Amino acid sequence: MRKNNRANNELRQIKFTRNFTKHALGSVLVEFGDTKVLTTASVDYKSPKWMEEDDKRGWVTAEYSLLPASTNTRCQRERTKVSGRTHEIQRLIGRSLRACVDLEKMTGLTITIDADVIQADGGTRTASICGGFVALKDAINKLMEEGKLQENPIIEPIAAISIGILGDEILLDLDYEEDSHARVDSNVILTKSGKIVDFQTTAEGEPYEKAQMLELFEVAKSGIDKIITMYEE
Repeated sequence: MRKNNRANNELRQIKFTRNFTKHALGSVLVEFGDTKVLTTASVDYKSPKWMEEDDKRGWVTAEYSLLPASTNTRCQRERTKVSGRTHEIQRLIGRSLRACVDLEKMTGLTITIDADVIQADGGTRTASICGGFVALKDAINKLMEEGKLQENPIIEPIAAISIGILGDEILLDLDYEEDSHARVDSNVILTKSGKIVDFQTTAEGEPYEKAQMLELFEVAKSGIDKIITMYEE
């Protein structure tokens, strides 16, 4: 039996608290059960330094961090060099959010999503993507209200969820205890229309069957559909 008598295909309690901080153009405290991530959207009115002058795209990027007391044992702040895990996760967040916007409608703008994990209990990267999207959406709406964007660049919403196989059972939205014992561990990122941005799945022990992979995907999609409806509540 899962915590709180949660069904195998049931999400943890999810909450998005918008306008959580004062200064960021978009800020959201996202909670997936006991995982809590503060996501903020900041705007620079210029293109990234690496972008060619004749490139008319805007840009969306991300930074991710685990705060020191977010886990059972204090983790060190990454002050001068980020770890390989952190680099991988923040690239994933940025890449995912860019997949749901038309960058050519953001000329001269760079939006940075910061995802700071204040409490970790599994699924921090997927929670960061979901909270990051809501923060991005709120920032874009404010830019349009201020006349700094003429068109909404968001193509469609995006969401992410973790899923895995523990024993012989497929479990949606894994907490840390489940994730640490899962024999198959997956993260799924989809747009509202069901297009795949990322479907990463790994057998931690014995290989598993193709039919199970397809079932993992379908159960994950059902969870993502529910999350996306929460954006509009």
